[in-house]
Amino acid sequence: MKIRINGNSVRFRLTRSDVKQLAITALLEEKVDFGGQSLIYAIRLGNGKDLTSSFQNSTITLFMPERMIGELADTDAVGFENRNGDLRLLVEKDFTCMDNVAEDQSDNYPNPLGKNFYEQGD
Repeated sequence: MKIRINGNSVRFRLTRSDVKQLAITALLEEKVDFGGQSLIYAIRLGNGKDLTSSFQNSTITLFMPERMIGELADTDAVGFENRNGDLRLLVEKDFTCMDNVAEDQSDNYPNPLGKNFYEQGD
């Protein structure tokens, strides 16, 4: 799972195994160690009908309804978006990059704009 923060927007990008784990356990969590402090970012099952979020104890939490988790896991849905006050929240599947990058992308979803999209399968 990756997060991208830009202005008043937080985007969570999920690999295939992230989506699978979220569908099974209703929880994803990562931690960045800054030496004496850590930043934790997580997705948890939410009770509402929309994406919501909180930031407490150095933890960014995105709450995602069960319906959205199921759609992400079981359909071709790419992601979901909502506003939580002024904060824009997004969660989406992480597609392979079209450019050459150094990171391992073997667990990413095939990019629908890529020439090998139909050859890569799920």
